Amino acid sequence: MEIQTDGAVSITPIPSPKNGDEKRRFDKWWLLLLFVVFLIAYLSITKSDPYWRIILFVRDGIWVSLSTTVISFLLVLVVGLLVGLGRLSKSKVINGISTVYVEVIRGIPLLVQLLFWYFAFPSVVQAIGNSLNIEALKNYLANPVGMAILGLTFCYAAYMAEIYRAGIQSIPKGQMEAARSLGMSHFESMRYVILPQAVRIILPPVGNEFISLLKDSSLVSVVAVADITRRGREFMAANFIPLETWTMVALLYLTMTLFSARIVTFIEHKTRLER
Repeated sequence: MEIQTDGAVSITPIPSPKNGDEKRRFDKWWLLLLFVVFLIAYLSITKSDPYWRIILFVRDGIWVSLSTTVISFLLVLVVGLLVGLGRLSKSKVINGISTVYVEVIRGIPLLVQLLFWYFAFPSVVQAIGNSLNIEALKNYLANPVGMAILGLTFCYAAYMAEIYRAGIQSIPKGQMEAARSLGMSHFESMRYVILPQAVRIILPPVGNEFISLLKDSSLVSVVAVADITRRGREFMAANFIPLETWTMVALLYLTMTLFSARIVTFIEHKTRLER
């Protein structure tokens, strides 16, 4: 704002940083994603045998991998939030159960957990059915996709709970006190004041968890889930060309992870608080 000699007030607008920073905000990693997509297209067109045949063979596995990952991640967000709140609970029972769950699950490899849910858990259900004489439980058979989602959810929810807990604890205590002074209950304060702020803080690690879950979903191939990895193994076993098979499978996974990372970066940018 400037005051001119004649007494008039002249307001000089402050240039918006958005227009000047648009070019700098361009995520150059999109170029790597485009290169990988181009490489897949190039191999599929110029060397359709075997690369195009590999894509056709594993394309149903792509959908299985993506659907398993997305469903598991949505469940992880819910279960992780509940366990994270349990870790912050003043109730010794709830806090103790949540803590034991996190420590135990984080101490067991994901592959072992998947094998347990697919092979051991049905035996437990059948044993219960025999003891209670319930015919449905006696003949219980594990669904591969269902057990894979269950295993991924139980494993990653433990890590997500710690992310939620760290995010909530990073919010100053004055925020909760101010909300309570306005007449909000503890639940309302958490829902409308604490969690919205915590979610913005934990968005980067949550995005990383999704990418890690997408990659670790390849482990479900050991429990009879026909994902990309299992379909790749089947193609290799039938054609005996491991180099081409696993090169294409790796490129497909890389495409999905790079695209997911770019989406996460975009969401972070849109929800970022200006400092």
